[in-house]
Amino acid sequence: MIKHALSVTRDANFAEWYQTVITEADLAEESGVRGCMVIRPWGYGIWERIQRLLDDQIKATGHENCYFPLFIPLSYFEKEAEHVEGFAKEMAVVTHHRLVSDGKGGLMPDPTAKLEEPLVVRPTSETVIGTAFARWVQSWRDLPVLINQWANVVRWEMRTRMFLRTTEFLWQEGHTAHATEAEAREETLKMLEVYRAFAEECVALPVVAGEKPENERFPGAVATYSIEAMMQDGKALQAGTSHFLGTNFASAQNIRFQNADGQLELAQTTSWGMSTRMIGGLIMVHGDDDGLRVPPRVAPWQIVIVPMLRDQPEDAAIVEYCKGLQADLAKFYAFGEPVRALLDQRPAKAATKRWGWVKKGAPIVIEVGGRDVAGDNVSVIRRDRLYREDGKLDSAVVAKVDFVGAAAATLGEIQTALFAEAKARLDANIARDVNDFAGLERAFADTVKNPGFVEVQWAKPTGEALDQVVERLKALKLTLRNVPMTALPADGACIFTGAPAVERVLVGRSY
Repeated sequence: MIKHALSVTRDANFAEWYQTVITEADLAEESGVRGCMVIRPWGYGIWERIQRLLDDQIKATGHENCYFPLFIPLSYFEKEAEHVEGFAKEMAVVTHHRLVSDGKGGLMPDPTAKLEEPLVVRPTSETVIGTAFARWVQSWRDLPVLINQWANVVRWEMRTRMFLRTTEFLWQEGHTAHATEAEAREETLKMLEVYRAFAEECVALPVVAGEKPENERFPGAVATYSIEAMMQDGKALQAGTSHFLGTNFASAQNIRFQNADGQLELAQTTSWGMSTRMIGGLIMVHGDDDGLRVPPRVAPWQIVIVPMLRDQPEDAAIVEYCKGLQADLAKFYAFGEPVRALLDQRPAKAATKRWGWVKKGAPIVIEVGGRDVAGDNVSVIRRDRLYREDGKLDSAVVAKVDFVGAAAATLGEIQTALFAEAKARLDANIARDVNDFAGLERAFADTVKNPGFVEVQWAKPTGEALDQVVERLKALKLTLRNVPMTALPADGACIFTGAPAVERVLVGRSY
């Protein structure tokens, strides 16, 4: 049997395994404030890679970055009743601007320092950005407005889990205004495709792109689209969303423009976002019983070089050999960028450092000892295939020149392998043979192991009929995920209402 690096396995306790990976891989830790986390350098390094790659793709579509305040006047939210209702229970509100002694050795808000108007700590920025759009947009010549911001937001979560659902999290939020509905809808789908391509090509995270049912729409939106990923425990994770807002926010915030004929019209707006939740998805899709496996494109360090030092005279030669290896690797390009190689010279045992990087999920770990230097070799460990068939660590001795020459290609192989593994799991765990509600109940009867997603015929009910469907699913701890864009046309009856189906919808348990 293989003795794995983690104390708990995925099969034994997936939730505990997830938290163990975060701890052992030095991704994040508790901050002392419930629902808020300290993101450690390796975890933040992954976020920086996500940020850089996604930012490039966002800018390539014509958007510009900007920044809006963390504090938003309460009156801005009061203009958009439906939007406020969707976020009201999650809003953090600032009411005072000064503290004073409470006379008991502590502090309290100064009763004389109450704000004239409460300020909401940003839960999302549609209202404050819409107010700015109303100032910026006067004529059809001012459109489209295409902006994005990287920021933090606060939503007061009752049940928190690191990276997946936290009170404060990091994200990007795009906001656009357009002259026509057609342009705004095109923008919404364009950004959904940016998210799909980014998730699959950069994070190696296979997803299902589609439209969310009415009950899952963003508050105030006309239509919401999402990318849904499947975790190794079969649960769904909403990994990114794109919203067509129509004129709802424009009407509330008076975003009007004079068209080419001189008439006043309401602008059509969109918003879309992806957050540090993506790191949670990366962990639960790619992690194994030895820790994290980071796809090379988003790995802060793609190759980590570990010199095997023994406080001997030959140590200096080993370090110099490793420095040369690091310099050689930096001359090669993987995914259009120089290979990122780190030389780990920390004063610790080589085995300790090796397993530390295995748990962090560095794509390739190189060990170099005296024999390797003498033979001009390196010992290579690929994180995507850690063990040989006999259960022993797969550490291959390779000529240094051969390894360096093939390093970029090897990183490409690892990226491809991680995606292929996750894609095969996703495809194998979408059931399409459930034709009635009883069948849906049977599919999810095992409360220990989730079957994944079930794609069913759907009549797209609204109002009370939809509410009844949601309640029936809630009793089974299920939710409607999205209507896949790649689904076959409906050709039967809705399993919830019996009415002729108009499309197919994914059902699953979710985070």
